[in-house]
Amino acid sequence: MPEGDTVLRTAQGLHRALAGRILTVAQLRWAELGEVDLTGREVIEVRAYGKHLLLRMGPTATTASAAGGPMRSRGPTGPATLHTHLRMDGSWRIHSTPDRGIPSARDHQVRAVLANAEWTAVGTLLGMLDLVPTADEHTLIGHLGPDVMADDWDAVGRDAALQRWAAAPTRPVGEALLDQTTVAGIGTIYLAESLFMAKISPWTPAGEVDAGALLDIARRLLLRGAGQPAPNTTGDPRRNEGTYVHARSGRPCRRCGTVVRVAGVRAAPTERPAFYCPTCQVGPTPTDDGRPMAPLGSAPYRFGSRRNVGLGPPRTKSRRPRPG
Repeated sequence: MPEGDTVLRTAQGLHRALAGRILTVAQLRWAELGEVDLTGREVIEVRAYGKHLLLRMGPTATTASAAGGPMRSRGPTGPATLHTHLRMDGSWRIHSTPDRGIPSARDHQVRAVLANAEWTAVGTLLGMLDLVPTADEHTLIGHLGPDVMADDWDAVGRDAALQRWAAAPTRPVGEALLDQTTVAGIGTIYLAESLFMAKISPWTPAGEVDAGALLDIARRLLLRGAGQPAPNTTGDPRRNEGTYVHARSGRPCRRCGTVVRVAGVRAAPTERPAFYCPTCQVGPTPTDDGRPMAPLGSAPYRFGSRRNVGLGPPRTKSRRPRPG
């Protein structure tokens, strides 16, 4: 699942392409929103909050449907927010409107198309799509903790996150980092990399670590990642060399040479892989039999595969189920 750095980078790209321009095409290929017409609205801004994207628009235009056909729903009449979440496979891509135009309606991976005279943004395989009055954004993201990448983190967010962190001191620190209601934006990559840099086992009780220092590390890594084409915490541009421990199970630790391990944090069905070095990261570690492990998370997500979302053994063959 894309983490906060990818979502921030996506928001920045969408903002550059859409903000300050009028939507000439706005197709929401989503069951509950398929009849909503957002054309004529001005995009005010696009912002990230943790792993969520918020595209804010001005009030509805007063002109009739450009197609001249039956009037479609205009959605909220005042300022509105289009909320999207990438989940596991989603993405937004931007291209020149004159060069490529609008994706075909037969492309069933497309969930949203937002275009102006210059740029077209195409959302594919989006996991969530909501349209609400901007004043009601809290109904979608109000349950989340502070965004670890937000501009006001040092002034406001950090202290608020630490208060939430302190409410559950006995849970494993890896679980606390993944809890979006404590702090928003961190996923399995930055869980593993932050804890490795801090030399902390993912199963250390959250109340026993310097949470502020740990979250500062995560923030620094995420902000650095937002300025790169893909997550990279080592600075090494070579393939499969961009992380210290994440997706490196069965390979030697870059710091001490011990074999990197992986085990689950959180209970099923929300269990996630935590990669760690048992020598460098002092603290409790889960019991395992010491056998070699496949590098879980190192392969792109495939439908039906457990390699990125669980801790089952890798499959030698994988068949994608046919649509029913």
